[in-house]
Amino acid sequence: MRRIILLITLTWTLAATAQEQTRRQVLIETTMGDIRIELYDETPLHRDNFIRLAEAGFYDGLLFHRVIYGFMIQAGDPSTRHEGEKGPEVELNKIPAEIRYPQLFHKRGVLAAAREGDSVNPERKSSASQFYIVYGKRYDDAMLDRMKESLDRNTNGEVKLTPEVREAYKTYGGTPHLDGQYTVFGEVIEGLDIVKAIDWVDTDPSDRPLTDVRIIQARVVK
Repeated sequence: MRRIILLITLTWTLAATAQEQTRRQVLIETTMGDIRIELYDETPLHRDNFIRLAEAGFYDGLLFHRVIYGFMIQAGDPSTRHEGEKGPEVELNKIPAEIRYPQLFHKRGVLAAAREGDSVNPERKSSASQFYIVYGKRYDDAMLDRMKESLDRNTNGEVKLTPEVREAYKTYGGTPHLDGQYTVFGEVIEGLDIVKAIDWVDTDPSDRPLTDVRIIQARVVK
């Protein structure tokens, strides 16, 4: 019996490892360093759209146009190219929400899709191209209890901070107030220090970095 249990455990481990190895990855080369992203298979619409845009060269030359210290860095707006520069002609359509909370949540380093607010976008469809990478901060239990009250108001009590999610926010950090409301579809596996460096740049009152931070190239590497 022990041998059977060990064999089953080994099979599950190998299967999980194989799944991780098949995940697609995108390397985002920026003017401040490289960020390597792994895309989740659990959000296939967002995964495939991000790969499509990267392969088309859509993100090349775009700014991180919105940066909020202790929160996130945002890019993907085609209007932020160099003046007079024309990007590739690609179809841009909003993406149906693929919110997989609590499996996927706003821990530090995740990639998520920006979107319009609930008042004009009640289905919480994602932007066709804009994304953000979470940096956030670490929380203690008292802070998470206050955050729970905010989440209850914003989600009519539908989003609960599970013990596992709470522990992740205490250990690694993130932005729990967005949970269950935006699609998380990947995470940084290399270059979190670059995300931090961008998150810490000086910005103007509109949250735009005073010194441009651009994506040099985003390319699929796996």
